Amino acid sequence: MLGVTLQIDEHDQYLDLMISTQLIQKPLDLKVIRGLIDKSEFKEFFIFDENIFDAITNYKAAIKSNKPASFTTRVGERRQNEIKCRIQEDDLAATLTVTRGYAGKPLTVETLMQVLKDAKVVKGIGQKRIKRLVMQCNESRPGDVCEELVAKGLPPRNGRPSKLQPLVQNALERILRPQQAGNTRVDMRNLGDVICVKKGTELLRRLAPTEGRTGYSITGAKIRSKSGEWLKFRPGEGTIISDKDENLLLADISGMPKFKDQKMWVDDTFISKGVNVGSGNVNYDGAVLVNGDVTEKMQIIATGDVTINGFVESAYIQAGGDIIITEGAMGKVNDSATQYSTTLKAKGSVHVQHGQGLDISCNGNVTIGRQLAYSRITCKGEVSVGAIDNPNGNIFGCVIKCQNKVIAGTLGAISGSNLSVDFSDGFNSLLERKDTLDELLRQIKQNNNRHKERMNVINTKMIPEDMKGRVDEANELVNNETHLLQWLESKASEMKKLKDNYQNDIKLIANKRLYPGVIVKLNNRTWRAEREYDRAKIVFEGHQWQYEPLI
Repeated sequence: MLGVTLQIDEHDQYLDLMISTQLIQKPLDLKVIRGLIDKSEFKEFFIFDENIFDAITNYKAAIKSNKPASFTTRVGERRQNEIKCRIQEDDLAATLTVTRGYAGKPLTVETLMQVLKDAKVVKGIGQKRIKRLVMQCNESRPGDVCEELVAKGLPPRNGRPSKLQPLVQNALERILRPQQAGNTRVDMRNLGDVICVKKGTELLRRLAPTEGRTGYSITGAKIRSKSGEWLKFRPGEGTIISDKDENLLLADISGMPKFKDQKMWVDDTFISKGVNVGSGNVNYDGAVLVNGDVTEKMQIIATGDVTINGFVESAYIQAGGDIIITEGAMGKVNDSATQYSTTLKAKGSVHVQHGQGLDISCNGNVTIGRQLAYSRITCKGEVSVGAIDNPNGNIFGCVIKCQNKVIAGTLGAISGSNLSVDFSDGFNSLLERKDTLDELLRQIKQNNNRHKERMNVINTKMIPEDMKGRVDEANELVNNETHLLQWLESKASEMKKLKDNYQNDIKLIANKRLYPGVIVKLNNRTWRAEREYDRAKIVFEGHQWQYEPLI
């Protein structure tokens, strides 16, 4: 522009504006000069707007006095990139923050590496991340801020605690996983011998904890890991720690082994060839193994597992552990389906190969090998009908109350006989516990807020020396109450998660077919099959039951 010139000073650092008033032909203002700079090679300089205002003021004064004048004003400067390295307190990560300079030198990888070196960051540096930061910064506008995590240490991995490895299987595990017959097929008639161990049998081994993995910081320092801890090795009833190996548990008696909740024990086992009028009823403190049938009106009551390698007809069986019937069970049902002649009651799980007319109640799962009909089930786990890895059995004409999924090949029957599944009991129990916890949490939160307000007032006052001890005690009580409140809030969050998980877990799965007459309930939310479905899944979503095809 005639009369206005931009030039760099002799140190190549500052930008100067030279104005010759006698040569200027158009009015001069901030917008005109800014436009001139933006179109020039100096557009990336940092501009001093105040200095431009001063130059314009001087220009207007010269014009007003009608005296030609020439003057120079410093209106800009070069500013180099500003680089900051931020290191986390644990020395496990470093972040570079670059503020793009004004007409400064381009950012280079070497510059950033030197910054890291000056900050003593020598390990875990990501070259790709640094190159990405350089490219991002050089493509940005002056004054923009770019940030990148460029170095990461390796946190130590603490060792895993020792692990308990069972050397024998529970009876139920053996039943649910039949032995192989040859190399290609499974013989369902050969479910394997139920394990009864002899005294001195190896039952459980405690595996050593791992050492863990040593980590390192970005400054190159090693971070040592903690070795895993040894689990306490306590022998259960009927077991003893080996004299030769402190990590080996042996059977101290002959009987049936059981591993549950990280504990191994051996139940003294009563073995019978059958339970009938000739043998009499069985009431035993331990496990019961029947290698034969249990006939009509007989009773078996045991504190451990009850395993029957035979058939059960119209009998009463009660177990403190699992009930396992390798063949089948059958009973009679009255017309109103309120009385059953065969009752299976267990604190653990129940497995029956096939059954009809059964009243089953247990705290665990119910597994049926092939088919179950006209029975009543009350359990706290799931109901599965068919092979454990591919449930394709049949269930119909039953009333089920359970707290997890029901899965089978065929749900219901072509005749349309009802199959009712109710998931309400477990859900209502969770709701009751949740409501109780929420009410307790509400009360404690109110009390805690009130106590804090009062203590805040007290703490602002002048406390006599003889009262300071009591005030400190009161502050400690409020702190303890606050910690209790935080613990209850975490438990309330866990309870809400349990409630959500329960609704996600309950479902019906029919791997072959689902017939009309199948009813599923969760309190007042009910779904009924009015037609026949191929492979199907009934799930609880959005507070209602939904049908989904199985693909």
